[in-house]
Amino acid sequence: MTGVIPSQQIEAMIAAGQIAASPAPLPDQIQPASLDLRLGNVAYRVRASFLAGHGRSVADRLAEFEMHRVDLTEGAVLEKGCVYVVPLMERLDLPASIQAVANAKSSTGRLDLLTRTITDGGTEFDRIPQGYSGPLYAEICPRSFSVLVRPGMRLNQIRFREGQAVLNDAELASLHAVTPLVNGQAVIDDGLGFSVDLRPTDGNLVGYRAKPHTGVIDLDRIGQYDPADYWEDVRSDSGQIILDPGAFYILVSREAVCIPPAYAAEMAPYLAMVGEFRVHYAGFFDPGFGHDAAGGAGSRGVLEVRCHEAPFVLEHGQIVGRLVYERMSAAPTQLYGRGIASNYQGQGLKLSKHFRMG
Repeated sequence: MTGVIPSQQIEAMIAAGQIAASPAPLPDQIQPASLDLRLGNVAYRVRASFLAGHGRSVADRLAEFEMHRVDLTEGAVLEKGCVYVVPLMERLDLPASIQAVANAKSSTGRLDLLTRTITDGGTEFDRIPQGYSGPLYAEICPRSFSVLVRPGMRLNQIRFREGQAVLNDAELASLHAVTPLVNGQAVIDDGLGFSVDLRPTDGNLVGYRAKPHTGVIDLDRIGQYDPADYWEDVRSDSGQIILDPGAFYILVSREAVCIPPAYAAEMAPYLAMVGEFRVHYAGFFDPGFGHDAAGGAGSRGVLEVRCHEAPFVLEHGQIVGRLVYERMSAAPTQLYGRGIASNYQGQGLKLSKHFRMG
């Protein structure tokens, strides 16, 4: 059963105690190819980001780096620029053949809310080795906006896999020939390349830039915030923009992408030295993303972009990332956008679900 584990098998893992939680996992945490993870009741403000390291527990490192504790029970603000570690409600007892990878959820990434999973003995963020047994923690660093959080909120998600599931370029080209993965020519080079759209078909709005001094965002408030209070419009008539160092942008891919039901995908960097910027990824694309969007034309990928040391000119059609496709071990019984709360099916340029759009 090589491949990414689908929703029905995640349910079986919960039933078998391989995924446990207190309180018990809720049915709507289970996505087509992943499980949403829930924040626990306390956040530890720490001096710096850290990994537990071989043979060490996160609890040991917390004792070393903790500054103070924040009770989340009644809701609490995690402040911009600070680093917090929050024990998650879920814990794992994985079989020896199953590993896992975690990532921020789409809405988390669009708020520039750096959220990574750490584990006991862990030497990498967001990577859980085969056979791991122990607790899970979220490291949270709000980068652009301070946020109000409560226990049970879901900022990140976890995907389980057995064996080698990644499609090589030849397999990806064959899949695209049968089921088009993008509208137009596919750039296949260590994954499916995607580029930035800076020449919209209507108007000159190409993206949004986070304002530097804003109010708190309550993550439970959906569709409540005026974008103008938190974002500046980014417009271009020339097909190019200049990224400012330290600024955070929401842009959109030129390509509309499709994830067929028997596959999943993850966003990854295109080239480490493609420019003085980094596209941040809230990176899981579930089976069915873009597959049954209106007109069957796929869905755009939203790009979360931060510029680094120097101003950088970004031009229309410039390749900025790639999608790595993986096989599912079985097609999931539920697909993205069909009968589940999928906020971004058929999307174009779109802020997180917390903002009023249109």
